[in-house]
Amino acid sequence: MNLRRKSKYHAEVSTASMNDIMFFLMLFFLIMSTLLNPNVVKLTLPNSKHAAEIQKRIIGVSVTKDLQYYVNNKQINFDQMESVLTQELQKSTDPSTESTVVLNCDKSLPIQELVNILEIGNKLNVKMILATKANNGNTN
Repeated sequence: MNLRRKSKYHAEVSTASMNDIMFFLMLFFLIMSTLLNPNVVKLTLPNSKHAAEIQKRIIGVSVTKDLQYYVNNKQINFDQMESVLTQELQKSTDPSTESTVVLNCDKSLPIQELVNILEIGNKLNVKMILATKANNGNTN
């Protein structure tokens, strides 16, 4: 008498839908990576030997090599700079928090453009810092 089964069962995992899942994941991450920083102004910053971090309320002022001005990633004209900076300085919710303006200027920008913005900062009596890219020990 033969009590053994005639067919053996093999455990299988169907991977037919795995390609679709991987495609949708890749598509999701590609879309999310492009939406991560949509309002970033592309600049080439000058080099420095040391990098410093700021722990205060920051107002970003960017100037491209084509003389396009941005305050907190919003494009403005230069003649609006003083009024827009005044509005941004008044937006502070905590009066004890000191605002700092960080200047992101392209390294090919004429120095006079930087001085014009610094004069506006001195007139408004606000601390201004020029952003640089850390050199990390390279002597180029």
